[in-house]
Amino acid sequence: MDLAAAGLQEQPFRTHGRPLIFVPYASQKAAFKFLKGTHAHNHGLGLFQGAPLSGKTTIIRHFTELLPEDCAVAVVDGAGMNTTDLMQVVLSQFGYELQFSSVNELINMVKVFVMQQAASEHAPLLVVENTHALNPSALRVLCELAGLKVNGKSALRLVLASDRSISPIVHAPSMAAISERLTGDFHLEPLTEDETTDYLYAKLRRGGCEDPQAVLPHVVCAEVHTASGGWPGIVDRLVLLALAKTDDRPVRVKHIERPVLPDNESKGLAALRELELKLKPDDDNSTPPRIILTYNGKTLREMDLEGSRLLIGRSQHNDLCIDSKFISRHHALFIRHGKTTFVMDLNSTNGTFVNSRRISNQVVIDNDIISIGSHGLKFIDPNCKVRSTLEGAGFSDTIIAKSLEDMRNVLARENTQALPIPSELRKSAGDSD
Repeated sequence: MDLAAAGLQEQPFRTHGRPLIFVPYASQKAAFKFLKGTHAHNHGLGLFQGAPLSGKTTIIRHFTELLPEDCAVAVVDGAGMNTTDLMQVVLSQFGYELQFSSVNELINMVKVFVMQQAASEHAPLLVVENTHALNPSALRVLCELAGLKVNGKSALRLVLASDRSISPIVHAPSMAAISERLTGDFHLEPLTEDETTDYLYAKLRRGGCEDPQAVLPHVVCAEVHTASGGWPGIVDRLVLLALAKTDDRPVRVKHIERPVLPDNESKGLAALRELELKLKPDDDNSTPPRIILTYNGKTLREMDLEGSRLLIGRSQHNDLCIDSKFISRHHALFIRHGKTTFVMDLNSTNGTFVNSRRISNQVVIDNDIISIGSHGLKFIDPNCKVRSTLEGAGFSDTIIAKSLEDMRNVLARENTQALPIPSELRKSAGDSD
């Protein structure tokens, strides 16, 4: 069904970006109260948790948009972020576009800004989504920031958000600076059946539909609630799919998908990813390549190559750390551009081999075996069957230089320690309650 057939001028069930309308409901109102209380508390640090597609991001963004203009706010997706990434994004959202040469300078600049703002009674707010997926080094920096105080008050308000329980992380001994400050732990609840109907009709009306019930009868709204578990993000996706399945209105119960949403977290996330794929055009295959790490014929780890680069070596600061004396501290680098991936040897002692042939750099294809030391890396990408040269694959010097610069940031992080904060702020930082 196209938009006009549903009486719509705009698509109300957006699955990415800013929603067309923000629809309030009971749990959302409670979440707003929690976020407001955390921000107002002198030591506010809250955990904000909810199932995948429960609406956390929408609620967080809407809340921060309503804060006064003089309040410095940073909302960061922490998935896969290391210290450098985190500090750069935080500084950028706090309004700094300066270039810093080391991770120390980044950390110190964030500390200086936070404490200056707190000293003027405008403590900044930092919201970290996907906290569970932060790099350990970034978690350590969060602890440093959580410990900053000015005039007996915490200098930075913190909200740590996740789609799974992060209590084991927060209450680990090394995270004491955060756990000791914890002022609240909020868990989002799903929409009720009546709230689901109100949610759907509000979105349809905002999109231009004058008679929402003619598009989604009450019985269909009830089916959407049951199939989605009441989670707003899944509600949107199910209705979007249903509208695509029918040529005329109303949508019928048979058009509503029934995704499997088991209690098991990993299976539940897999079911949601499958639902996401159904919303993509048939020719849009965005499944990332997969890398399988083996040793003596045994699989040690499997991981998706989701970012633009993957650094491999013996050091714990690599994206993939392999503890072996035959592997260099920083041994090899995968670089991804578009649908093509190549591997680069980083002047390792024992070399990098693709299908038993030593290389300095080479485009890799499906089922290639990359050997480093005594370990093997099987590259799986069914969409990449034909090997090309770097030039033929569109790898410019700029792309390679940027990836190597990212790698140098890793080296800087590994080889330096944070400098002390400026002496004029040190006294304030040491104030006690």
